[in-house]
Amino acid sequence: MQLDGLDHANLRCRPQDLPAALTFYRDLLGLTEGPRPAFDFPGHWLYAGGRPVLHLAARETVGPPEGPAAGVSFEHIAFRARGLAATRAMLAERSIPFAEAPLPGFPLHQLFLTDPFGLRVELTFDMAAEG
Repeated sequence: MQLDGLDHANLRCRPQDLPAALTFYRDLLGLTEGPRPAFDFPGHWLYAGGRPVLHLAARETVGPPEGPAAGVSFEHIAFRARGLAATRAMLAERSIPFAEAPLPGFPLHQLFLTDPFGLRVELTFDMAAEG
């Protein structure tokens, strides 16, 4: 087997939480809605670069997933991003708190923010491309 990259993340929430998820991931972060199979539950597939990178799946009952092992958690989801200065300004304009973390020895700069459900989201900017 050979892995070629990360395909997508799935965020499961209650149907009434879909609007908050769309406001954050689509309207704030700029992911776009795209085709989604005709599942028997509400949801959205959100795309970046022509690929569905985030699946929103709404279920009436949302229990914790089985696992992970004690002492382990899934820490965050990261998106490649462009436009660091504009992103900082937009987040400040909307009073959305974020933390910054340049990576020593790498031309990458990270912004961390929290989605409406308390999940950490990383935006990674390639500073060589930022100019």
